[in-house]
Amino acid sequence: MAQVLIVGGGPAGASLAYLLAHRGIEVTLLERQRDLAREFRGEVLIPTGLEALEQMGLAEALSTVPSFAQESLAAYMNGRLLESTEVDPEFFRGRPPTAVSQPALLEMLMVEAAKSPHFRLLRGASAKDLVSEDGRVVGVRARTEDGDQELRADLVVGADGRASVVRRRGGLRVSRSDPPMDVVWCKLPCPEDWRGVRAFLGRGHLLVSYRTWDGSLQLGWVILKGTFGELRSRGIEEWIEEMANHVSPDLATHLRAHGQAVQKPFLLDTVSDCVESWSIPGALVIGDAAHTMSPVAGQGINIALRDAIVAANHLVPILTESTWDPAHLDAALRAIETERMREVAPIQELQALPPKVILNRAWWGEPLRRMLAALLKRRLPQRLLIRRVDVFNFGVTEVQLKV
Repeated sequence: MAQVLIVGGGPAGASLAYLLAHRGIEVTLLERQRDLAREFRGEVLIPTGLEALEQMGLAEALSTVPSFAQESLAAYMNGRLLESTEVDPEFFRGRPPTAVSQPALLEMLMVEAAKSPHFRLLRGASAKDLVSEDGRVVGVRARTEDGDQELRADLVVGADGRASVVRRRGGLRVSRSDPPMDVVWCKLPCPEDWRGVRAFLGRGHLLVSYRTWDGSLQLGWVILKGTFGELRSRGIEEWIEEMANHVSPDLATHLRAHGQAVQKPFLLDTVSDCVESWSIPGALVIGDAAHTMSPVAGQGINIALRDAIVAANHLVPILTESTWDPAHLDAALRAIETERMREVAPIQELQALPPKVILNRAWWGEPLRRMLAALLKRRLPQRLLIRRVDVFNFGVTEVQLKV
């Protein structure tokens, strides 16, 4: 029986572990944290991610995860309302953007995986190096609660995020195209009548706010890369005032009234990269380990779930054979990359465009933004924009679970 070792219990790793274990493949999942009670950034499921979980047979389990489906969408320019609309379920094909508790989502995936006798979870275990023999990865060296161990497997999957050990130790080279921005991420008490997503842009600023799964108001304040040090030296009160100067009057009043109640502010160092090859003999990377997504349009968790489905489609037919050829497995790893890059590459290209316009502080930046805002009030430009947004919401390629 084939043995698979997955490093990293994030969305890509936990969902792939669930899929493989329930198809009779022996899976060990290494998760370096004892528990998942920590702050996450990617906590919005859009249609691609929701559909992926439904295909996995997890719709009922997902309903137990704390969540909030966004009910409205609004855009503001320099504090003035440009467009506001109620979320039309039909537009999102019955799957409106939904803020979820990612710790609860990951625990749900692990609980569902553990219903298979083929699944083993090692909490508090982190990979430190790969084990190779005759030019092929055959396991990892891991630090566990029982001490250092050498864990053997027929396939090692790195789903261990942007700082992936599997990526680094496997010598997988990375191509980067980092966006010129970082994000200050924090929560505030949410106004009672706030039921959706509002985006505030203008004068080289962007702030996105939405009601999240715990009833808080989640703020993502986009700033130019490299400016956080100066902001941090000014203190939270001045952060709040700077944000208040670029939003609508009602939110500005709310920010000033609740500035002292800011929860867990931190900087998200935005990265956009992709490994030049997703695999080496005996090892594969998926999710952020393969392609760290920019935060634009909330793609990370959703793309990761689709990675897991495609990986399962290619791996299950080979790993469930009584005897299988390592060369066939390596060919399947390359096929996973080929299929997924048809979606990942164009989405990363699209993600790179908005920051260049929204954050531009050249003399012509503000006139350009005003011109675009005026154009988007017309039907044809609106239709063109919707086509672009459709790519973010519904993906570039069809992803269908076939195993």
